[in-house]
Amino acid sequence: MIRVSKPRANTRSLAAAAMVVASSLCFYAAAQQQVPAAPADAGAPSAPTPTASAAPVFPAPDPANFTATSPTKDVVNAFLSASWGYDENRIWQVEGIFKTSIDGVSKVVAYVGDKTGKTKPVIMQFYAMPDGKHIIASDEIINFGANPFADFRTLLEQRADGPYRGTASKELEFVEFADFQCPHCKEAQPNMEKLAVDFPNARFVFQNFPLPQHPAAAGAAAYGVCVNKLGGSVAFFKFANAVFEGQDGLNQGADGSTLTLNSAVTTAGLDPVKVEACSKTSEVEAQVKASAQLARDLNINQTPALMVNGRQVPAGAPYDVLKQIILYQEKLDGIKQ
Repeated sequence: MIRVSKPRANTRSLAAAAMVVASSLCFYAAAQQQVPAAPADAGAPSAPTPTASAAPVFPAPDPANFTATSPTKDVVNAFLSASWGYDENRIWQVEGIFKTSIDGVSKVVAYVGDKTGKTKPVIMQFYAMPDGKHIIASDEIINFGANPFADFRTLLEQRADGPYRGTASKELEFVEFADFQCPHCKEAQPNMEKLAVDFPNARFVFQNFPLPQHPAAAGAAAYGVCVNKLGGSVAFFKFANAVFEGQDGLNQGADGSTLTLNSAVTTAGLDPVKVEACSKTSEVEAQVKASAQLARDLNINQTPALMVNGRQVPAGAPYDVLKQIILYQEKLDGIKQ
């Protein structure tokens, strides 16, 4: 994934944090660990070692470890279930919820393991805030609760206004934040095409998030806004596919970028002269900035980013894992498959 070169404070929704935590334990061994091991004073013993090909047996929690009244164990389990429940092999046990020296701030400690015994169990911890809606894990501020994706889902329903394909209904909404010059965004497109086939009842929205380290990205985004304005969503997705296919041209200076974009406009069936003129207007510049601001308001700081009903999922993950997470989110949201 490509990150903003000079990101704002590194906060992220549970969707993103859950994605990275899942990645670190499942399919992205090198990903940043969002939930670190508990320190020695966490009140929990060392993580148990599983026997070969057997699930770890966690020790019974000590009632003395539950000194805080909030959050409750049920809320913590609901939070972890929303985050990790898509993985049938993932198991966890809340070991303690401790008071801290700061009024209203609690420390939560849990074991995390794998039913197959292939992954060594770890101890994780996070700090629950007094508002009951956020936690701090490592250097991340993360949405918390039994339904941690709800606020971002509402935000997307209200403000994700990019070109879309699929159904007009927002019951199942996929919102892709992408940068036309981002190579990982190009690599994620086959997954997006497969999702469109496998989820015909979904709405797929494209939102521009040009990153500052890509000099041609903002111009490409402006072209895309104008293609949608002049030709509609069908023309836009033809344009987008053509830009991603010819992405190398965006790296060949101003002339290469213009040639690539004009060729993509022609592929979409529109007049490059009209689209270029449109792309230079203040109105279009404002639309591109508004889309990027939406990404920042969702605490997204990298591309590609895919939000499914407010939950960030790893757009470039192996497709079977990606689909598994989305099917689980459908289940959480009560959507009939």
